[in-house]
Parts: sequence; structure tokens; C-alpha cells
Amino acid sequence: MFSDLAKKTAAAVLGAALLISPIAATQAADFKLRAVANSNENDEDYDGLVVFKDFVESRSNGKIEVELFIGTQLCANGTECMQALEDGSVDIYISTSGGTANMYPYVQVLDLPYILRDDRVAEHVFTGNFTREMRKSILADSDNKVRLMTIGNTGGWRNFANTKRVVKTPEDMKGLKIRTVVADLPQELVKALGASPTPIPWPELFTSFQTGVVEGSKNGITDIMGMKFPDAGLKNVTLDGHAYMGALWFMSQDSFMKMDEGLRKVVVDGFSALQQATFASPKRKSIQAYADFVKGGGNLYVPTPEDKAKFAEAATPVYEWFGKNVKDGEKWLGLLRDAANKAETAIEGDYADIK
Repeated sequence: MFSDLAKKTAAAVLGAALLISPIAATQAADFKLRAVANSNENDEDYDGLVVFKDFVESRSNGKIEVELFIGTQLCANGTECMQALEDGSVDIYISTSGGTANMYPYVQVLDLPYILRDDRVAEHVFTGNFTREMRKSILADSDNKVRLMTIGNTGGWRNFANTKRVVKTPEDMKGLKIRTVVADLPQELVKALGASPTPIPWPELFTSFQTGVVEGSKNGITDIMGMKFPDAGLKNVTLDGHAYMGALWFMSQDSFMKMDEGLRKVVVDGFSALQQATFASPKRKSIQAYADFVKGGGNLYVPTPEDKAKFAEAATPVYEWFGKNVKDGEKWLGLLRDAANKAETAIEGDYADIK
């Protein structure tokens, strides 16, 4: 539950966005886009939607209106929301890969560990051809009903955290009971590192830490602090950054194509602005979250490059599982690795004149 200050702040941000778009407030829109995020107003998804709403409404001279539905007002889960997108009762929807993997299994490639080195690499990858290739596949597999607009971020990076000890190498993971979602890929990762995957519903996780049903999890720091997990004994976080918390932003292809080309460009540019906002938001929010974690007695460990290499080597069975069990898995693994390698090469160019 949000404090009155948080609610007022969110309302002020949205109000300011509306004030920037006076034309949208004074004339009837030709198109109304219903945008759904099953999160809350303290989330990166909401930050991105506020930026998107302001950009699209102002740049379209009020021809497009964006209505925000935060939470479960229009649909309750990934499958339901994607169906609503296909039948036209929702125009825009944001999901993690887990929320749509049952429809498009290859989106789980975003959860493969230790391929994306850092934020710069991830952002380079998701603003390039990799996203365009995934857009083509999702359009084809949805019978031209669902369009992937962009891939942003929703919570920073997943790191291993636990109640027992500081984890510095894969050997330190052995025997720990790690909470996972009910999905094969994260469970395969936990097993590959020598720990025991234990599926636990999110609302039960706090109590599960207290009782020892689980001893660890794989979450971003803002989730850890937002849920007050340190109060339940979660005191050790290893910044292994095994998974970038990608956010898939979808739009109804029918809604998109009803607009003329000029307005479609506005929407595309709006999603680019949204993407940049979601890239930035977790970085800012994590600063205070890490500070609060340490202040409360938490232990942070930053693995060395050698440590990270050991984690990546230990995770090899996960890549093999993905290639064998997901349709076109080898293709998508190759595409992501190739995009990551190209991003790293491009970034190296920025260091050419510092020696």
C-alpha cells in the first residue's frame, strides 16, 4: 500500500504530463489507446507509460489519447491480457517474458543468464536488430494480431540473495533452497548452480524466508526492499546480474495499423521515449534501495570478472536446456549472443582514446 506522499507524487507527475499536452485536453481524439500495466504507480512500467502518454498526446496534436489502466482493472494476468490485446479490448500491454512464454516460448531467451554483461550492453541490444527480429516472429505467430513495440526494463537486474551466507562463487550456492517461479528455465539455472529450486507464490515469500521454507531468491534490489525481505532475514545479496529484467511492450497490430503513417511514427517514437524512461528508472531507484539495504545490516558482494566467469560456466546446462526444449531455441540463443558480442565491440570503441 502506498503512502499518501507516494500517491500525491504519482498524481503530480501524471498531472504535469497532462499539462504539457494542452491540445490533448481541449479537443476530441481520433484514437483512444487503452494501456495496461499489471503493476502499480511506483513501478518502472508506470514511469514509462507517463512518458509515453505525454509524448504521444502532445506530438499527435491531440489526435491520440492514451488511457492508463494500472493494476488489474481490465485483465488479471498475462494470458488474459494478451487475449484482450488480440480481441481489441486492450491496445497496449506490458509483460515480462514469463507472462507470455506459454504463447511465444522463445521470449524466454531474455531470461538466459550471464549473456548480457551490463546495462550498456543490454540497452544496445534492445534498441537494435534483435528486437526487430522478435517483432517479426511475434507478428507471424499471432496471425498478425500482436506487435512487439519495444523491450524496456522493469526492475533492474536479478541477483541472488539469501538468508544464510555471502555467496561469492557457484560453490557457495550448493544446498541453498532458492525460491523460483513455476517455470523450467529459472529452475534449471538454480539446479545448475548446485542449489535447490523451490517454487513459492510471491505473496508467501516473506513468511517462507522467516520459516526457512526457502533460504534465497533471485530478485532485483527494489523488489527486495519494497517487500521488506531483509526483515524476514534476507541479508546477503550477490550482484551477479544473472538476468536483465526485460519488459516486453506489446500493441494491438489492428490498433496500430488503423492510424496513418504519420501517427504510427509518433507511436513508434513514443515507445522509444518510454524505453529510455524504463532504462533510467531502475538505476535511479536502486541507489536508495542499495543504501537502505546496507544501512539495515545487509551484505553486498560484487563478484570479480573471474567470479562471474565461474557463474557463467556453471550455467552452461541452462543454455543446453534452452536449445533442446524451446522451439528455435538455438536460433534465439545465437541471435542474443551475437547481438551482445556486437554491443560489446561497439562499446569498446568508446575506450579507444582513453589510453
